[in-house]
Amino acid sequence: MQWLFVAAGGALGAMARFFITVHLYPVTGNKFPLGTLVVNLLGCAAVAVFYVLIVEKALLAPYWRHLIVTGFLGALTTFSTFSLDALLLWQNGLHSVAFFYVLANLVGCLLVVCGSWYLVNFVLS
Repeated sequence: MQWLFVAAGGALGAMARFFITVHLYPVTGNKFPLGTLVVNLLGCAAVAVFYVLIVEKALLAPYWRHLIVTGFLGALTTFSTFSLDALLLWQNGLHSVAFFYVLANLVGCLLVVCGSWYLVNFVLS
């Protein structure tokens, strides 16, 4: 049943991401990825709210975590999960691990995207 909640939330999150980015594209065009920034900021705010409501305060049933946090927010933006993971590491006193995690994700992902882009272009040229 968890899979169904994740799938339903994921479908809604993906559609929400598409809707937001399509409707914000005319604001800046190709000059700035405003839609991505907005979904990342909204997702980070929402993941904090729902983490407190579901996990810390138990005001919502646990299945809402699968639907909203893993499904909807996971499809809307993985940056929200990344940010929550970093916060939890920090709160648990693992400051150097949290710092490494943030640095490894940001720098590592940028390097992998860049390297993959160059590799595919090299192979296809």
